[in-house]
Amino acid sequence: MTPEHAPPPYRMTVTTPRTHRDTVALADQLLATWLKQEGHEEPPPPAERAAPAEQPGPAEAAERLRLGERVLLDRDTGGLRGRIPGARYSRRRLRTPAAHGIDQLTLTVASAGDRPSWVRLEAEHLPTGSGVRTSSRVPVPELARGLLPLLDATDGPVAMSVQPRVIARGEVDELIDELCDPERRLPVVIASVPPAVAMDVWLAEVVHPLLRQLTGLASLHVLGHAALPLFNVALEYHKVYGGAVRTYLPEVDPASRYDGARHPVMPRHRIDEDVRRAAALLAREPRRFAAELPLPDLLAAVPVLQPPVEPRPAHSRPARSEQPSARAAARPAVPGQASAPGGADRCERQSRADELERVRRSLDHSRRREARLLVETDEQDAVLRHVSAQVRALATRLCTLAGPGAVDHAGLAAEVGAEEEAAPGTFGELVCRFPEFPLLEFTGDEKETLALDGQCDGSGWARLTWEGLTALQEYAAAAVRGEAGGDFKQWCEHTPAGCHHFPPRKAVRGESRTVTSHGKWKRQRMLPVPACVDSSRRAFMGAHLRIGGGGTAPRVHYLDDCSRSGRIYVGYIGLHLTNTRTN
Repeated sequence: MTPEHAPPPYRMTVTTPRTHRDTVALADQLLATWLKQEGHEEPPPPAERAAPAEQPGPAEAAERLRLGERVLLDRDTGGLRGRIPGARYSRRRLRTPAAHGIDQLTLTVASAGDRPSWVRLEAEHLPTGSGVRTSSRVPVPELARGLLPLLDATDGPVAMSVQPRVIARGEVDELIDELCDPERRLPVVIASVPPAVAMDVWLAEVVHPLLRQLTGLASLHVLGHAALPLFNVALEYHKVYGGAVRTYLPEVDPASRYDGARHPVMPRHRIDEDVRRAAALLAREPRRFAAELPLPDLLAAVPVLQPPVEPRPAHSRPARSEQPSARAAARPAVPGQASAPGGADRCERQSRADELERVRRSLDHSRRREARLLVETDEQDAVLRHVSAQVRALATRLCTLAGPGAVDHAGLAAEVGAEEEAAPGTFGELVCRFPEFPLLEFTGDEKETLALDGQCDGSGWARLTWEGLTALQEYAAAAVRGEAGGDFKQWCEHTPAGCHHFPPRKAVRGESRTVTSHGKWKRQRMLPVPACVDSSRRAFMGAHLRIGGGGTAPRVHYLDDCSRSGRIYVGYIGLHLTNTRTN
């Protein structure tokens, strides 16, 4: 698997009201228990260290313990870079053998004064040999499941828990406040319960296995039957219902219809097909999000680890006069670890870590800006469509008016409203009205299209799909006459006066090379056509319309055959087909 497609590591970053000492002691206890269960030696308690104010600098106390064959535990503690008053960190890094490499678990606790402590838990697989990464995803560490409830962990104002919290009727306002709180850094995942299913049954059979891979990556909630309608009334553009699960990214804007497209929905039918696969799909975005999120300032000030020279057996203890930091670094006893011949190497690794953090911050800033711009663009597209409808209605009226000053503004507004209301509000209605497009032929599976009505933004998607099909019909009519002036995307970029405008960025000419060269993904886009188009009754439909944003929002795939049969064949209207972001 190529590095860019390798699954991201597991990274949990939370805060705890517990003291630094208590947090580290709990982590050490849980780690020792897990090691014993796995048949490894238990590490001895760490030696007492000096108070933070007396510590001469970062990473002054470091030790490496050998707890079994190729099982190494590094422990270090010290002050933070930048000399933050009263600030300190403690770190534990465990390496255990695994197939084709090493599993590495790193726990870091950073605190300053009376402020809450930051806790970061990272789990990753370090490949050996040529460095080719395996395709398997690093599972959620058991240490995360044990730590979260003991630490009373939070993400800003939001409690982090292993099991989802069931929201009662009186807790809806509190949940909405958490969704909209600007201090929230991680996603909030909210599951709904079908109205005819008992809560306890749905929790046991669906919700718990579905959300198990999200521990420490998102705040987990389930809307009770009484809370569900209140939540959906309050969040008109961000609804979740019918057994669907929705992931709410930070910076939710409840008043924006177009912000809803940023927060992906997993429909019930996909969950029913395969809960295990649905769980893996659901965890993809939160895991990527957590892996790329910038570090809080305290954790960013933790120095890189400088392991001591020689691992010592777990049962031995260093002499009190021994200064671990004064040891010269030597070649580590684990595969794939580069040598560290001195302070120069450590400075280089620190420089790389700082550069990586700068890239994370820049990427986070760019993605937030991109999200805002996409929402603004969708809002402007809606205004443009409304104005275009006004222009068309006005042009029609002016042709019949006797003279200037006779424009009936109330009647004009009514005509514009009537045109906008003419668009179907559901995909069921859209399928029934497809014959209104004489040059378009729908050859796809109606079940995929009708399933969109179970989605949270189904009505908005149906209207936008109708607008895209209307523009396709007008383009087809011009193409048959030889007056289109190019393909559909060019038509959208230069829409003739009086025709329906469809946003050019939502008209895509074809799929990427990655998709077309992937056998399974390409087969998904081999869609039905009449025998007069292809004797196999299948044709590749890479051209498509984007309906909404996000990795699972609907797509309309079509084949432009105007130059031959004089028609456009629409082979698919449904959720986004599989690609690098959805598989």
